[in-house]
Amino acid sequence: MKRKVILIAALAAGLVAAVLTRIYLAAKDAEVRDLKAAITARYGTIDVLCFKHDTPSGTAISKADIGYKTVPAVGMRGQALEPENFGDVVGRKTLIPHKTGDVLFWSDVEGGDPSASGLSADIKKTMRAVSINCSGAASVSSMVRPNDHVDVIGTFDFNEASGKKSLVTCTILQNVLVLATGSDTAKTSRRSLGMGGGYTTVTLEVTPREAEMLAFAEQIKGRLVLTLRNRNDTSYERELPKVDFEKIRGEIEELNAKRQREKMTTGH
Repeated sequence: MKRKVILIAALAAGLVAAVLTRIYLAAKDAEVRDLKAAITARYGTIDVLCFKHDTPSGTAISKADIGYKTVPAVGMRGQALEPENFGDVVGRKTLIPHKTGDVLFWSDVEGGDPSASGLSADIKKTMRAVSINCSGAASVSSMVRPNDHVDVIGTFDFNEASGKKSLVTCTILQNVLVLATGSDTAKTSRRSLGMGGGYTTVTLEVTPREAEMLAFAEQIKGRLVLTLRNRNDTSYERELPKVDFEKIRGEIEELNAKRQREKMTTGH
């Protein structure tokens, strides 16, 4: 009898955990939808060209390869190919492989944008280009490329009032467009030739205020690191905390437990 009660209690606890997990995931899904809606409301949408099926690198693009879809305009306008560019891209070869639904960018095809000249032509109005020292591991093993989107994370060494030094890490900017890596821009991309590495600077498209922040961060000798995003990810994390040793020590167990729960839920 006691064993039966324990079994029933365990099953009940499992059901409660499953229900709570479902509620949590539903809440997160709703949060993501609300955030996408807010981004769409602020920046609008844009119709872009996309691949209708998996396409290997070196493929001569045909009309049957390309479709259309609507996406948030942030980070896309002036970079992604729009319906009026359809005739400009047919017959040109892809530089990298693509999956079904991938947005087609000028940096994905041989020759880039035929109407643009110089880096200044790639910068949207009211925006600025700023280069930061960022190579090797700090730029995802030098795999960051023009037209990628990244987050910028900074680590800074502060002298406290007590005289003690402390390190603090925080996310400075999110979802930033990469205009160039070294001297390699979207129009001169060499990744099809396997020559993408070797740069020591990354040029980002930012607002004037963001440019000041990055300049100050480098002036105080902060270490800047880029985290690479999925090209279709326009999400924004609110209130990301500053991280120091105490933060890591206090939350690392909780973060690892959360990661394991999400793996069990999603299977990834």
